[in-house]
Amino acid sequence: MSTTFNYQGKTVFVVGGTSGINLGIAKGFAEAGARLAVFSRDQEKVDGAVAKLQELGAEAVGFSADVRDYKQIKQALQQAHEQLGDIDVLLSGAAGNFPAAGKEMSSAAFKVVVDIDLNGTFHVLRAAYELLRKPGAAVINISAPQAFLPMQMQAHVCAAKAGVDMVTRTLAMEWGLDGVRINSLVPGPIAGTEGMKRLAPTPEIREAVTQSVPLKRQGSCEDMANAALFVASEQASYINGVVLPVDGGWSLGGASVMGEGLAQLMKTQ
Repeated sequence: MSTTFNYQGKTVFVVGGTSGINLGIAKGFAEAGARLAVFSRDQEKVDGAVAKLQELGAEAVGFSADVRDYKQIKQALQQAHEQLGDIDVLLSGAAGNFPAAGKEMSSAAFKVVVDIDLNGTFHVLRAAYELLRKPGAAVINISAPQAFLPMQMQAHVCAAKAGVDMVTRTLAMEWGLDGVRINSLVPGPIAGTEGMKRLAPTPEIREAVTQSVPLKRQGSCEDMANAALFVASEQASYINGVVLPVDGGWSLGGASVMGEGLAQLMKTQ
């Protein structure tokens, strides 16, 4: 990754950057020479992520904040800005998910996912706007195939992520006037992540999901990092307002397998 892209002297903020896909992307930027700030609710996870990034040789700091609380995330972003300066790349990836049938899901359960995924995304972008390097900054939101593919047991996520993609497109139009690009990355089945553990909880479902990907493999956090490094780079300077699947072609027709598997599993429990 670092041999292809050079982020020396660049500042990257990763919200939700302490595990899974987001930490994998943060590591990619670290290997490419960026200095980083990572954010999540759990201070212990923040400290662990910072240590991993520093082991890669990166200048890294971390802050705990809940994206559902605008004041918290604004204060944390401001503190990081005071240490590292203007933001060259902002990645917003905080997310919540669990399988639940719509007829059984509580209003509070639906709301918590919308609060984290949709409201949290807006909170991060709005709080970071004044801190972005304008023109030239790149913003990346982490979306999900549920944003445009209905999936059983995922009504809350489908609604929230569809909103995230529309925030991406709308603000890409508005902030493009300031020279700031905004795009979404849509991960497919990414091996070893919390999302796969929750949405493909059995070997049978995982195998069915893998076989439903045209490339016949699950993706990796490195795949996501490579996509982020490109989309945020000068080579992608004319890419704005794009919702980009990084899924081996899964969203072309196989994504329904996951929802069907979850629905069948829930019936047996």
